[in-house]
Amino acid sequence: MKLLTVSCTALLALSFGACSGQKTPVSPAPPVTSGPKDLSWTFEKTPVWADEFDYTGLPDAKKWGYDLGGSGWGNNELQYYTDSENNARVANGKLTITARKESKEGKDYTSARLVSKGKGDFLYGRFEINAKLPAGRGTWPAIWMLPTDWAYGGWPNSGEIDIMEHVGYDPNVVHITTHTLAYYFKINTQKTATRTIDRATEDFHRYRVDWTPYAIRGYIDDEFIFEFVNEGKGSAVWPFDKRFHLLLNVAVGGDWGGAKGVDPTIFPAAMEVDYVRVYKMIEK
Repeated sequence: MKLLTVSCTALLALSFGACSGQKTPVSPAPPVTSGPKDLSWTFEKTPVWADEFDYTGLPDAKKWGYDLGGSGWGNNELQYYTDSENNARVANGKLTITARKESKEGKDYTSARLVSKGKGDFLYGRFEINAKLPAGRGTWPAIWMLPTDWAYGGWPNSGEIDIMEHVGYDPNVVHITTHTLAYYFKINTQKTATRTIDRATEDFHRYRVDWTPYAIRGYIDDEFIFEFVNEGKGSAVWPFDKRFHLLLNVAVGGDWGGAKGVDPTIFPAAMEVDYVRVYKMIEK
């Protein structure tokens, strides 16, 4: 911390005679910008949007689309995302997203990345996903949200909400994170929380985010893990006043998922999802 010495002459420019004992009034400082009050918002009991995966075949086309391709997705990932039932299939009450070791379009792995964009877009709400994560070094599953309209510009300007993120070389550690222009991982300012979850790759766990105008709060199995509060400092800090949609995917390798290499013997590796439920926030 630097200590500043200010002369009486300098202060005169601000207070018009304060140093000489005169009582000329000084204009008040502008109010400190702050975020909204926490109104303790609650959520409806019945989902406004959900997929219970109580059918068989490809994911419901009325609820899910796909991101396709093998561009590396900004993270040097190794998989090619397809819309094949070989990589995303619903059966026995669950969605299974499977990463496989197979060649496609110059990539050595395939997988799937489901998106609800244009079919499930939301501003605020409770988002709960019951899922079992894939095991093995090199997997990088995520349950997350991206802006639908990118109103504040490209990533990270318009924000990202990671409801659950996991890397296979750290098998029982789960991450909940938000990214914005002011707070994101490439400048090491991201807002994040981690928690050790026993048997994350063997049992189903409930991953949840409650998103309100005041804060984004994250939970695992209903235990409060994470909070990012709206500071009221504009979109660089809080772009979360626009519509977002859901993504479910299993990446292979990449800057984070592949930081300790990829074990080719673990494939196929799958994330299983029991349900996805979205509850509307009750306005106050």
